[in-house]
Amino acid sequence: MVSFEIAGAAQPDVFRFFEALELAIPGTTLGDVHTLLLYPAHASHRTLTPEARAEIGISDGLVRVSVGIESIHDITADLDQALAATRP
Repeated sequence: MVSFEIAGAAQPDVFRFFEALELAIPGTTLGDVHTLLLYPAHASHRTLTPEARAEIGISDGLVRVSVGIESIHDITADLDQALAATRP
């Protein structure tokens, strides 16, 4: 399990990133053999206010990744291309 923050991202940016993924799968849970991504602000921490999330380090740009059994090169290539697709 890894997490990363998309610098300066807001919810629409994270959703564009998710839509641009080709290999990894956006999900609501993180337990599978496939690489899954979760947006904590809308999943595990959805009941918290933005202020409460910020206090515990859950920013609007935070993404959690459950790394699957795919090739690490394929996973990182997918994440890289999706990040590139979200930036002008």
